[in-house]
Amino acid sequence: MMMASTEYYVFTGRAGEVIPQHVTHVLIANVNFVPAEAFKENKNIQEVICHDGVTKIGREAFYSCRSLRWIIMPGVKVVERNAFTYCSALLYIECGKLERIRQSAFSCCHSLNSVDLPSIKIVENNAFSSCWNLTSAKFGKDLESIGRTAFIYCDSLERITLPLKNDMITKYNTFQGCRNLMHVDLVEKVHEVIAALNFEEHKNDLSDKLDSINRILATTPAGDDRNAGGKAREIRAWMKKVLRKIIHYGNEHRHCLNVAAAALQPALPKDILFKSIFPFIELPHTRLTPRTKRNLH
Repeated sequence: MMMASTEYYVFTGRAGEVIPQHVTHVLIANVNFVPAEAFKENKNIQEVICHDGVTKIGREAFYSCRSLRWIIMPGVKVVERNAFTYCSALLYIECGKLERIRQSAFSCCHSLNSVDLPSIKIVENNAFSSCWNLTSAKFGKDLESIGRTAFIYCDSLERITLPLKNDMITKYNTFQGCRNLMHVDLVEKVHEVIAALNFEEHKNDLSDKLDSINRILATTPAGDDRNAGGKAREIRAWMKKVLRKIIHYGNEHRHCLNVAAAALQPALPKDILFKSIFPFIELPHTRLTPRTKRNLH
């Protein structure tokens, strides 16, 4: 957080601008992107604050800034390739609008402990590779894909939060070497969906399927230099099974409501039955693309 007593260097983005090596705190306020290699290998920068008009961090912009501990970039949507690679002291990232992380953008950020990326859509190959101290990664409902080796050798990664999508994890080596990855949380409120189902056996079956991934990951090999392990494969298979069950039980749920509505139709209009008497929680599968639906069969 910016303190009144701290002197900030104001980055202008002018061609040929040379950042003095003694600078430790930087304010980026007069540009809408940070140019490629702008701060590359600066050994003294500790904190960078971007104005919310800054929307992109360029290629290798902070490459090997080994003293950088804080980066605040509330308006940034794209972080380009190797932008923060080897920022080994980086502890805190604020990026509420970030949508795309390019290849190796945060690789080898050895001090990074957690990331919360609510707006992210694309996580490219090696995005967080070798972030040895990363324990948790939280993504939002808009996540579309996580690329090859995105979290390879994140030895401390224990928990990841993902949306329930069948074709999101693209390769089996996404979590290669993540030996401590034991927990997957879902963005969707699937437990509310379970509570809305008609039959107790359906509720119990779906609840057990949701919890099963944590049991499975505990005994799944993480892989090493020679093989990809099974973590990503098991998460992919689990998501497909959960989605299939939601579709199946959701269809049965709707069938029961239709039968009940038909029985009561003479007494009450159908729209009142469904809006007032049979409140129904929309299930996640209604948002699936046609391609994803085909892949589930």
